Amino acid sequence: MLTTIIVLLLTIILFVSGKIRADVVALSALIVMMLSGILTPTEALAGFSNPVIVMMVGLFVVGGAILQTGLAKVVSQRIVSLARGNDTLLFLLVILVTASIGAFVSNTGTVALMMPIVVSMAVQNGRNASQLLMPLAFASSMGGMLTLIGTPPNLVIDGTLREHGHEGLGFFSLFPYGLVCIAVGVLVMLPLSNIFLKKKQKNNDNNNSKSLDQLAQEYNLANNMRACLVKKDSTIVGQTVAGMNLRANYGITILEIRHNSKKHHGLFHNVEQFMPTPQRQIAIGDILYLQGHSEQLEQFIALSNVEEQKSADIEFYDLGMAEMVVMPESKLVGQSIRELHFRETYNINIIGIKRKGQYICDNLADTRLFAGDVLLVQGKWENLNKIDNEEDEWVVLGQPKEMSERVTLNYKSPLAAIIMLLMVAVMVFDFIPVEPVTAVMAAAVLMVICGCFRSVSAAYKTINWESIMLIASMMPMATALDKTGISSMISHSLVETLGSISPLMLLAGIYFTTSLLTMFISNTATAVLMAPIAYSAAVETGVNPYPMLFAVTFGASMCFASPFSTPPNALVMHAGNYTFSDYLKVGLPLQLIMGIIMVVVLSFSF
Repeated sequence: MLTTIIVLLLTIILFVSGKIRADVVALSALIVMMLSGILTPTEALAGFSNPVIVMMVGLFVVGGAILQTGLAKVVSQRIVSLARGNDTLLFLLVILVTASIGAFVSNTGTVALMMPIVVSMAVQNGRNASQLLMPLAFASSMGGMLTLIGTPPNLVIDGTLREHGHEGLGFFSLFPYGLVCIAVGVLVMLPLSNIFLKKKQKNNDNNNSKSLDQLAQEYNLANNMRACLVKKDSTIVGQTVAGMNLRANYGITILEIRHNSKKHHGLFHNVEQFMPTPQRQIAIGDILYLQGHSEQLEQFIALSNVEEQKSADIEFYDLGMAEMVVMPESKLVGQSIRELHFRETYNINIIGIKRKGQYICDNLADTRLFAGDVLLVQGKWENLNKIDNEEDEWVVLGQPKEMSERVTLNYKSPLAAIIMLLMVAVMVFDFIPVEPVTAVMAAAVLMVICGCFRSVSAAYKTINWESIMLIASMMPMATALDKTGISSMISHSLVETLGSISPLMLLAGIYFTTSLLTMFISNTATAVLMAPIAYSAAVETGVNPYPMLFAVTFGASMCFASPFSTPPNALVMHAGNYTFSDYLKVGLPLQLIMGIIMVVVLSFSF
């Protein structure tokens, strides 16, 4: 027992200090528990096979797909438009939307779905995501109190009641109390987040790099650009890019060739982008993105019988762009673009030059390069990554690999939305005989198979392993507390001391004991430990067991002062760049105020 208490106290101290990563601290505590014999290896490693942990991994992937396909951007734009520039209204909308979803989907799933939306919204509008992510996590827990299925502790106390012959909880039995939680949460979180989270900005190494849209705008690529669809009767069908010789005949440059199809791994449609390499044959259905003077473009369109498209937006799926600076001693200096044979050597196009503040995008073939010229190059992402290593001749500005990971595959957003909605439906409706963890795993795999990520490795990168290790390592702490008798000792002492004073004091004791335990072990594990104790306490004192058990589920779920007490708190820790002390500053006051108010509200049920 003493060893467990010492390990627990040291863990808490290290968490609060923030000098060592939280996941390393949690894993070290777990190892000590094994070495001291308190936990067997099977017990210690049980957290890593827990369905909640597996679900968290899957939800990270689903959330990443929502972000990668641009679906998060669409939803976030809608929320921003409703807020109309009002930060307070934006805060309220995020809280209310999150709480509403959290009523029907697990709080872990709710945060995983909403987190990429909030991050996308913050990036688009220059706001600080850290100011919203922690309230987002707290709101998901509050929303879970609106319905029976909102959070696991609700199901735990429902099972305890049925086990002892009482009527179980209805779907909306907790709804009035949940509304009180949300109201209190909004009133307390709004000022606290403004005070303590407003200045927390995650350092981003890429803040100084330009986005792809900024590059396209800077070099004015959309100017005099046309998108033309190759039809069956187009005269250029079957010709190669070299054979057309558009630059010599019309002064036109082919920026890219795009093809939409329903083949390959996409269920709806797939967009492929191709470099205009000399040997590339023009096929029916190809869309040529051409740049040149209007008169020349009109002449080519008429003679080749291609169909001009209404939209000629530049997209960055398979093809990307980057800037590179020509070094003073580079062999490129003095040579023309034509002489470099850049396309043949590197499969890269040079589509623009920036020289002393001037931009050169016309007649590039005969333009000779000077030292210090900035070249705008276009090509497949893997080829851009390759030239990034040729630093003797040039220096690539920005990091093409990281830029490619930020490109949204927005043509996949309808597919991502359907997969997400199916996953939510399975988790909400009990008549569908599929476990939530199975639904999440299936959704994550479908997101990968259906092409919502650029690659499988991109899907793996969305998983926040720090949060996974933290929660999985702390879950066995409940087993250690139970095996060593610490949980029973605390709970029985509570009944003996407070039960004799009044039912209200016993209710408060159960609520805050549950709340305290949840700061160190998961809320579900705490509810499992405390539910039978709360029921026994109610029977011993002759009071209604419902408010006592309600105190357990609210005390377990309304825990905000620790990053590992609930999965939502841990999910946002890395994305919001939070430390343990941030949870204490914002979460602890909220947890105490929420506890006092809920004890008073629940006391009316005696």
